[in-house]
Amino acid sequence: MNGQEDRIFTKQFFLVFGALLFSALVMYVLMSTVTEYATSMGSTATVAGLVSGIYIFGGLCSRIYSGNALERIGWRKTALIFMSIHFLSCLLYFIVNDVTLLLIVRFIHGIGFGATANAIVTIASAVLPKKRFAEAFGYFMLGTTIAVGLGPYIGGFLYDYMGSSGCFIAASVFSALALIFINFVDVKKYDPANHEVKKVESEYHGIQKILEIGAVPVSLFTALTSLGYVSILSFYRLYASQVNLAAAFSWFFIIYSVVLVLSRPVAGRIQDKHGDLIVCVTGIIAQSIGLFLIAVYPSNLTVFVCAICAALGFGTLNSACTAIVTRNASQHRRSYAISTFFIFCDATMGFGPALLGSFVSQTGSYAPVYLISSVITLMALPICLYSLRKNK
Repeated sequence: MNGQEDRIFTKQFFLVFGALLFSALVMYVLMSTVTEYATSMGSTATVAGLVSGIYIFGGLCSRIYSGNALERIGWRKTALIFMSIHFLSCLLYFIVNDVTLLLIVRFIHGIGFGATANAIVTIASAVLPKKRFAEAFGYFMLGTTIAVGLGPYIGGFLYDYMGSSGCFIAASVFSALALIFINFVDVKKYDPANHEVKKVESEYHGIQKILEIGAVPVSLFTALTSLGYVSILSFYRLYASQVNLAAAFSWFFIIYSVVLVLSRPVAGRIQDKHGDLIVCVTGIIAQSIGLFLIAVYPSNLTVFVCAICAALGFGTLNSACTAIVTRNASQHRRSYAISTFFIFCDATMGFGPALLGSFVSQTGSYAPVYLISSVITLMALPICLYSLRKNK
């Protein structure tokens, strides 16, 4: 019986994994090309960054609500409602003809994305084995890893050969597949809609109906590292063109994904056996070094090194820290802990591209974006040391 309960690769695992993979593919296919699409319509780098980031800001808005919705309405209903919004928003891109309308569609799309991601991760946290949770969660989050590697590649390929319509078609198909996968996940045993949780929820007031306070420190230092990652995601094609490294950067997310596929399960086992600190500190330092190198010494070699460092950085931290806040939360506060984590990360990823894009407008170069991101990433280190040692 214990062997069955400790199994990672079950039918339920592959269903939530598929839902995560395809919903994440929507995000990365579009985010990697939407800044270029916006600039082709005559927008500045700052506005193009806002077009990229407002998707995350829409997600932030829905995440603020989704923790409560998951517990009050239920996991399944919340997932299906917001995944339907996510899918229908993909269809709206086909009617976009100016930057203003693009901003509106991106915001609506983000609303669907935020609660969708919360619901998928919350459902996964229930169906994954508890004794091997960090390891299982690492395998589950490979769905995002694959999306990060394939999404920008698919988006760039389709944009180059089919234009923006190709990207919108792909996003629509991926979003529909995510909706199908989540529909077949069996959550009856865990879904609050099937249990009495109103008495428990009535004990929480004010900010506790939005955030899980215990998850804030870990969420904060992860958010700082996410800003470094979004600088790569939003501007890499434009920076690659500026420093004549388009060929090298075309391999960036492939290398990133390969390293994550190899390292994330290992990192999960290390986290289960030796604690959270070693994984998180290593990730922060690695990402800061990688960003510094491509800012100061852009070359084929530093692009490849940065891809490896980013994988060990935000790529690993995203999984490790989601596991931390989920594991440390009580059963009835788990959805709030996950929501808190993503609210913080979304805030930096949403506002980050516009903020960082302003440095491009002032200097005419994308290098300062990566140098500043390196410093911001390093600022996460003292918060990490404080929050994880305090937890122990």
